[in-house]
Amino acid sequence: MHELCFPKSIAETSDVCFAFITVQTRVAYAEALEQVNVPFCDELPSRQAQLAALRNTEEFDVLVIGGGATGSGCALDAVTRNLKTALVERSDFSSGTSSRSTKLIHGGVRYLQKAIMKLDYEQYMMVKEALHERANLLEIAPHLSAPLPIMLPVYSWWQLPYYWAGIKMYDLVAGAQCLKSSYVLSKNKALELFPMLKRDKLVGAIVYYDGQHNDARMNLAIALTAARYGAVAANYTEVVHLLKRTDPETGKERVCGARCRDVISGQEFEVRAKCVINATGPFTDSLRKMDNEKSPKICQPSAGVHIVMPGYYSPDNMGLLDPATSDGRVIFFLPWEKMTIAGTTDSPTEITAQPIPTEEDINFILTEVRNYLSPDVEVRRGDVLAAWSGIRPLVTDPSSKDTQSICRNHIVNISESGLVTIAGGKWTTYRAMAQETLDATIKAHHLQAGPCRTVGLMLEGGKGWTPTLYIRLVQDYGLEVEVAQHLAATYGGRAFEVAKMAQVTGQRWPIVGKRLVSEFPYIESEVHYAVKEYACTAIDVLARRTRLGFLNVQAADEALPRIVHIMGKQLGWSEQKKQEELNAARTFLYQEMGYKTRSEQLTNTTEISLPLSEVDRYKKRFHKFDKGNKGFITTVDVQQVLESISVQIDENTLHEILNEVDLNKNGQVELNEFLQLMSAVRKGRVSDSRLAILMKTVEETLEERGLVSVDRSGGGV
Repeated sequence: MHELCFPKSIAETSDVCFAFITVQTRVAYAEALEQVNVPFCDELPSRQAQLAALRNTEEFDVLVIGGGATGSGCALDAVTRNLKTALVERSDFSSGTSSRSTKLIHGGVRYLQKAIMKLDYEQYMMVKEALHERANLLEIAPHLSAPLPIMLPVYSWWQLPYYWAGIKMYDLVAGAQCLKSSYVLSKNKALELFPMLKRDKLVGAIVYYDGQHNDARMNLAIALTAARYGAVAANYTEVVHLLKRTDPETGKERVCGARCRDVISGQEFEVRAKCVINATGPFTDSLRKMDNEKSPKICQPSAGVHIVMPGYYSPDNMGLLDPATSDGRVIFFLPWEKMTIAGTTDSPTEITAQPIPTEEDINFILTEVRNYLSPDVEVRRGDVLAAWSGIRPLVTDPSSKDTQSICRNHIVNISESGLVTIAGGKWTTYRAMAQETLDATIKAHHLQAGPCRTVGLMLEGGKGWTPTLYIRLVQDYGLEVEVAQHLAATYGGRAFEVAKMAQVTGQRWPIVGKRLVSEFPYIESEVHYAVKEYACTAIDVLARRTRLGFLNVQAADEALPRIVHIMGKQLGWSEQKKQEELNAARTFLYQEMGYKTRSEQLTNTTEISLPLSEVDRYKKRFHKFDKGNKGFITTVDVQQVLESISVQIDENTLHEILNEVDLNKNGQVELNEFLQLMSAVRKGRVSDSRLAILMKTVEETLEERGLVSVDRSGGGV
């Protein structure tokens, strides 16, 4: 077999990659618009229209397989070069690795360190490219991304000049596109900006800037932009096998398309194309083996687990980097969507479409977090609101077992039959990777196309966005400020379309915009709009059109029935289909978003490890509700006690509260189950039990009121 292989050589391609980049990136945007001679569609075609186009188009120039950041980037690059482009994804856009990142748009501080320590010019150029791409991405999607200061705490005097030199080099490599200059902080100033930081032995800190984004929404923005420029993009469209034809000139088989299956309807059809691009991330080798069973593996998957904790664990606008964890891995601790995200692990894994975070990885991250937070801050296992695992498609020698030493480089590979594979890379460089892939594809397949036109090209929602756009949403539609800010930061200039669909609340304020759950700014009209953005399942809404599943699994579970109801009405789901969607989404939350590991903190706690004094105290609290000494309490018991202190909670809510603790699911909470709960709360395994807090509050209220005599004043007659 003969293969043409185009390895990543940044020194050779940097001039091409950055030819259009200027200090004035807005000028680049204007130039990009002038160069793109492709009609822009303001109304997205429906998914059914896209499927019809896939079936009925005689031949595409390019068929891209994989709807992650790289695949969507390839589709956008191809269609803006005036190539007839198709994009298929077997699940949802960004359903894999691209939605499970650390949410950073970065050049790679640790890669620069390796480049300097090892005098590795290729790694240095990789960082340089990524920093240029960082600036471009922040410019073309300003609503979805922003600079974020990240603090690097220093606990040894000798490390201060060492780290400072490295971070300054990071600024210098970025050059004119440095977001903001890094700076050194004294111990007191560091604690002022990051009060949760451990103060013992703290010498000072260094602050540098990288970008942060909403990764799933960014991925979706790329795919939707490609669709608006005319790419035929369809999610839930699986490739069954590759199509091949015999080249009359050489007599060799050439890939000429794919047989696809609509996952929703089950119908199969063929999509013909002059060339096929494999951008399937961790599943790269699976598609390569569809082409040729003897293809060697070029991808070694690595699992990265992240956890989400309450926002009070970090300042609103300051991240933290721990460059030297106990096993040498880097841990980030970042504010994101008003929560705190911590990660990541880095360990070899098996390829799966449903990666699951393990308790071991979650506890590793928690342990590292405890190492650099103040002892005053109790880092509790119960404060993990969600957890997920993403599979990085690292390019490596198959015999290598050390994933920590692998940089996220990439290769473009063209097989003997013409299948183009783009493998490896990282989020920040998706656009440059797409450009290199299309350049190689056009050359190898002799396609008629112009140069890359994606530098400076605004993504979905970027046009029309301003930092004060949310004020217009509040004033024009009567939305809550928090909701308006969320819509502006998610949909950019298209936030008005979502606002127009919002229902009237019937309240004095807000006038429109019913929330899906009270503590998050997601509103019901976003579910309606999600269907326009090709959402096909409840999981699509929970995980990618909104980020609720990634932020709080319990809140997501609470919002799920309403989401299914709205989608069912819009898509004409039967009652059976609605139940299937509920079950599938709950399985997703339970397995992939960490609900299982979260709930097991109580269900697996069989031992009650409490001092005798506390056992007696909790028994007394329990018996304030168990008036008849039955040994268990029900919703009726709790309701009666609440009524005695003039508090009302509806029966359905009470049932949910007790169900969280009802381990054997018999409709009642036994004393033993309550003691298990309090033991788990004391150990930090459970942190937000509504029943524990409710019973404590009721007990304190009863004690404050004291015993009220039932006798009339003066004895009476």
